[in-house]
Amino acid sequence: MLLIDRREILAMASGLVLRAVLPPGRAAAGEIEVQNPLKPLVTAPSDPAERARLREALTQWRSDLRTKLHYDGATYGRSEFAWVPSTYACCFLMIWDETIYDPDRNLFTVDEFLDHGRAEFGGYDAVVLWHAYPRIGFDERNQFDYFRDMPGGIEGIAEVGRRFHGHGVKVFFEYRSAYKGGTRLEASSNLETLAEFVKAIDADGLFLDSTDRVEPAFRARLDAERRGVVLEPEDALRVEDVGESQMSWAQLLPDSYAPGVLRNKWFERRHMQHQIRRWDHDHTGELHTAWMNGSGMLIWENVFGTWVGWNARDRSILRSMLPIQRRYSSLFSGEQWTPWVETEAPDVFASLWELDGLRLWTLINRSGRTVDATLLKVPHREGARYFDLVRGSEIEPGHQGGGAALAGVIRPRGIGAILTSASTVLGDHFDEFLENQRRMESRADFDVASPIRKTALKPPPPSSSLAQTHIPETMVEVPPAIVNMVVVFRARECGFYDNQTSISLSGPTLHKPVTFAREVTLGRYAMDLTPVTNLQFQEFLRSSGYKPIYGENFLKHWTNGVPPKGMEDHPVVYVDLGDARAYAKWAGKRLPSEEEWQYAAQGQDGRRYPWGNELIPGFCNQGETGSTTPVTAFPDGRSPFGCWDMCGNVWEWTESERSDGRTHFAILRGGCWFQSNLVGSQGWYADSGPQPCNFALKFLLMWSGLNRCFNLGFRCAVAVGDEGAKA
Repeated sequence: MLLIDRREILAMASGLVLRAVLPPGRAAAGEIEVQNPLKPLVTAPSDPAERARLREALTQWRSDLRTKLHYDGATYGRSEFAWVPSTYACCFLMIWDETIYDPDRNLFTVDEFLDHGRAEFGGYDAVVLWHAYPRIGFDERNQFDYFRDMPGGIEGIAEVGRRFHGHGVKVFFEYRSAYKGGTRLEASSNLETLAEFVKAIDADGLFLDSTDRVEPAFRARLDAERRGVVLEPEDALRVEDVGESQMSWAQLLPDSYAPGVLRNKWFERRHMQHQIRRWDHDHTGELHTAWMNGSGMLIWENVFGTWVGWNARDRSILRSMLPIQRRYSSLFSGEQWTPWVETEAPDVFASLWELDGLRLWTLINRSGRTVDATLLKVPHREGARYFDLVRGSEIEPGHQGGGAALAGVIRPRGIGAILTSASTVLGDHFDEFLENQRRMESRADFDVASPIRKTALKPPPPSSSLAQTHIPETMVEVPPAIVNMVVVFRARECGFYDNQTSISLSGPTLHKPVTFAREVTLGRYAMDLTPVTNLQFQEFLRSSGYKPIYGENFLKHWTNGVPPKGMEDHPVVYVDLGDARAYAKWAGKRLPSEEEWQYAAQGQDGRRYPWGNELIPGFCNQGETGSTTPVTAFPDGRSPFGCWDMCGNVWEWTESERSDGRTHFAILRGGCWFQSNLVGSQGWYADSGPQPCNFALKFLLMWSGLNRCFNLGFRCAVAVGDEGAKA
């Protein structure tokens, strides 16, 4: 906000001055408050008269800037981009979300996912297939490898795209240019690989993670491979770049009580912006911004593995809003847009959209009470009819001095829509459209309670593990204990155990340690002294004849069923949870719970590392060799119970599989030699490097080919005597 002379509203945008002349005597002390239109959202003054002057100033600013930039909107006029202005509902879809991927059947369930979207939100116009973060950085795979290792590989994702296209849904995938170091480099440039992926997947657009603009060469290279690829940056897009990026996010935009104007949408009416505040449980602010600006919404409930579900009220508002936006897209992307038109009810604000004899007012109720009153007084035209498009009914206007008084009802924090036109221009199937809106209104539910999803610990599969009285020399007995167990996560957007959290993951807590404590009762058990080695796993294969159902990346580092020479006593890796369980069952054991694993590592005194409270060089594998090391390479690093290699060599599976019906995950322990998080990732990569005994990593699961990693192994446990492990 700026304080300036009463005769001018001044703000700089791209070297131009935004002006609005005020009459003498306006504003106390000769000054008024305004905002800089360099901001993505131009907020509104509280005084309606000042809003009218700001509207005039914005109109002049737009005209001047378009002239200065020689802007002609040519890209928006290209036929391949004709769909952009009507892409209102975009779903941010984690590709491993269990509404789109069934892990039990290893099957993408596109039809079921879209049915769910239609029922809950009114359907999607586009989806963003999100694939790498927050798993990236856990191992060497880069963002492209996460698509290559999906079920069916690139062709499998292409088939998913074709199925979405069959329903008229556009497909975006994510690209982040800011990933630097710590993961495998492509043989060619990222742009070359990206262009190949766009062509192979037949992608309609790219979501540009953590980006505010693209270079012209980026557009040219994509056009050479597939014309019509939409670019949608996450960060605030400069108005000068609106011609190259036909969509953008409108993320975390603070608004005024009288709703503001989206700068880029004002500049180019065909530009599509998707409103999003992903950690909010109340989305009415975003819905109001979208509705008043003729813009779109990003529907996002599974936030990288944390559940932030939409409440019934917000889903109801969107279901009523989308059919209107889609039917009247030409109005919302046209030139005759008047924000901040006068209304008759307190706390109600409106925009006016006009085209070819149609006038459409979009209204919002900022208050927490129902408004049931006259909403608008408008000039009456002979033969005009008036309709409440949200409720699907015709309005009988009151007549006052040649004008029409239009009454209606808007729910608390809800929206309204009034259309007026002569009956000859109402369009095809208008009665059917109204009937559909009436049905939508009849099922509206304005409950604001946040939907809860319960995360369940999945029971392990049947095992041959029996309580043992004789402990083999390859294991060590751990006595029973009652432990106040402290577990530490690094606060990441994937969340913690329950997939929903009151801890802020978007503020100062992000990337900081978060501690959980609970009392745990452990029975007598025995733990393997070392992780299972390549040689031990080879014997298991010879003896059992085990073959996984899905063999992608299984023992990827072996050759013809033989471990790499000289690495027989290194921990086996490239095994998923099912492979580890199969070995444990064959050995008459089971996987340890994470509580058993932690206690065996830290002992009764709760030490930070297996050997003490400081990370000491030479006590564990810290990546000096660029690979795993023999499981008994660090005798000084043994735990109080004598276990080797519980820090730094490989992450280890635990029997901790969980799901809330949307996110499927397990908890890993121990850390590993690979340290991507130290190379320019600024905390956004998954945790890597050696970790303290009490450190837990939430590892998002999808399918075997993706879950098998070059730094993930396991060890086994078994109950002793009549005891079992309880937590």
